Amino acid sequence: MALFYHYLTLGYLLHGIALTLLVTAYGLAGGLGAGIVLAAMQLSGQRWMAALARGYTVVFRGTPLILQMVFVYDALPHFGIRWSAVASAGVALAMNEAPFIAEILRSGIVGVDRGQVLAGRALGMPARVLMRHVVAPQAIRTMIPAFGNEAVSALKNSSLASFISVQELTLRSTQLASSTFDFFSVFFASGLFYLLLTGTVSLLQLIAERVLDLDRPMSGPARRMRGWPWLQALWPATRRAALPVPSFASSPVPATAPPATQAGGGVASNRRQRAQGLAAAPIAVEVRDLTMSYGKQCIFSALSLRVHSGEVVALLGPSGSGKSTLLRCLNRLETWDSGSVFISGRRIGMSAGGVVLSTSALARQRVEVGVGMVFQHFNLFAHLSARENIAGPLRWVHRWSAAAADARTQELLDRVGLADRADALPRHLSGGQQQRVAIARAIATRPRVLLLDEPTSALDPEMVGEVLDVIRRLASEEGLTMLISTHQLRFAEEVADRVVFLAQGSIVEDGPAHEVLHTPSHPLTSRFIRVMAAGQLSGEPA
Repeated sequence: MALFYHYLTLGYLLHGIALTLLVTAYGLAGGLGAGIVLAAMQLSGQRWMAALARGYTVVFRGTPLILQMVFVYDALPHFGIRWSAVASAGVALAMNEAPFIAEILRSGIVGVDRGQVLAGRALGMPARVLMRHVVAPQAIRTMIPAFGNEAVSALKNSSLASFISVQELTLRSTQLASSTFDFFSVFFASGLFYLLLTGTVSLLQLIAERVLDLDRPMSGPARRMRGWPWLQALWPATRRAALPVPSFASSPVPATAPPATQAGGGVASNRRQRAQGLAAAPIAVEVRDLTMSYGKQCIFSALSLRVHSGEVVALLGPSGSGKSTLLRCLNRLETWDSGSVFISGRRIGMSAGGVVLSTSALARQRVEVGVGMVFQHFNLFAHLSARENIAGPLRWVHRWSAAAADARTQELLDRVGLADRADALPRHLSGGQQQRVAIARAIATRPRVLLLDEPTSALDPEMVGEVLDVIRRLASEEGLTMLISTHQLRFAEEVADRVVFLAQGSIVEDGPAHEVLHTPSHPLTSRFIRVMAAGQLSGEPA
């Protein structure tokens, strides 16, 4: 036993540990860098780049690490590339780790909910902002266990560097045991060293998981750091220059128009008066000859639509009629075959000169035209609190100061009745509460146009009313131009000025909400309303 303790403090073995850590550090650092490149190539959408990355992965995952080390150390010098044994081992280990790390990165990024990515794009986030604030923070949390496992694996694989004469821990243990013939004590001490090293990696992994655990109670500054741990510390919101709050004022409703809540549910004279006022308002949304198909399935066939500023339009139609797709087209979250979409006179997805916009330019255009969108399944950022879901995009995209963003966020949370749930994560909120946060986020910048995609379809029946009440107040108080995809006929009658009925890739009926819902002229509309009504409509005479 005395010899065992002697070996634990023997400088010869301790120096071997240093070389083991050096090779491992080279391998992990180089593997991470190469892995990022490989993952980016596979996610780029370019087939030839993805094929190259896949080819590299097949080669280096399919051959033993010892052969790769021998190749780097013994074969590359024939081509004029010569490194030391330690450097060769580090390079070979990095080349071997790269495809494994790339798959960890790729799976983490792909695993982030697609709906959150769409929500970020709809909020005007360019790719770098979306990656930094939405995708990467969530992906990293899922990747930490896999990274910990890969670090342990690399640490153990570094022992293969002994085959190219690197004097790391395993080789030095073998040499020491061969000279002393005390195999048990030497290798027992060596095994304990490896156990301590791998145990340290596991401990660091557990600490990282705990620090990033969203459900662990933390103070305000620490909670903000969990959204993006190290960058928040380097660039906290309070250190940013206070920028003026941009004003995306809603297009005013004509003065002659009564509140939107009277559009369908008020007396006939009020509806006529509002219709006359809206007819004189400028065009806020225009769709011209929109044609789109998925393979052989036609989604739209030369569809055209105009919506006046301040007008509330309800999109009705059977499932699969294209209501949600049309809303996503208005925000250029979908591409189409032909036709064009204009918001406030700006052609979406195109520059003033008719050139297709890049991804980053399209993100800026979404911000400039002022379009907000509320998704069917909420699409809140899962790693951020209700407060940060609203305030974050104001700072990241619109460059509001922290104080201005917080003030606007508090105002909206008060307005939707969630001031007491400001610091709750989305998964700790009910469906109705999540949708109210999503609505608050969509209107935070005071957009000109608000798109709502089946805002109540994912809710339990008892939660529908609270969300519809919020939308009613928006229609009444904000004067927003709103397009709402819905199956709630009573709600459509109370809030909407017009009903547009979609079926078979086109608009089959378009008219005042009360008239379309009570006296439809097209057989498809009539049948749909008859099936869906089930006592929803008020029965008020025209």
